[in-house]
Amino acid sequence: MTRKFKGDKLLIATHNQGKLDEMAQLLAPFGIAVVGAAEMGLPEPDETEDTFVGNARIKAHAAAQATGLPALSDDSGIEIDALNGAPGVYTADWAETPTGRDFVMAMTRTNNELEALNAPHPRTARFCCTLVIAWPDGHDEVFPGVMPGHVIWPMRGEQGHGYDPIFVPVGYDITFGEMAAHEKNRISHRADAVAKFTAGCFG
Repeated sequence: MTRKFKGDKLLIATHNQGKLDEMAQLLAPFGIAVVGAAEMGLPEPDETEDTFVGNARIKAHAAAQATGLPALSDDSGIEIDALNGAPGVYTADWAETPTGRDFVMAMTRTNNELEALNAPHPRTARFCCTLVIAWPDGHDEVFPGVMPGHVIWPMRGEQGHGYDPIFVPVGYDITFGEMAAHEKNRISHRADAVAKFTAGCFG
């Protein structure tokens, strides 16, 4: 039996404003306001696991322990079949620079590696999202989501964040980067995980 969330404000264990904005929009229909980890002054814990669920658990439990509040975390990334699932859990790491994250650099690296392999088209991929809600007593619930598609080059679109400008979801001919936020939020990997989370913890 899934533990229910009681309350109207939920701590989201992320310092990523793009993710926080998406979560706010996805949870708004349930009357849930969100507050981010940065706003609470929480440090970013080291993500030392090699799975989405492992890293999501680290972030959720760290935030719940630090604040005494239930905390929802998201670990997500893109898996590209021709790269044996890379960058996967290291999606954000591919964008790291000494002055912050540079996703144009990361997307360029991704395309360069695919070209070096002469990977056939379509270059199938999927965005994965694992949500974990953790309570201060150590209990947690896990909700995975996925959106299949393929990656393209060159980049297209100014919307979204991360690798959105090179990802075309199944059934569409535009990238997440070209898609209006409300449309992406209807079909995305995060929307899939949030739908499972809300059904489990609010249903």
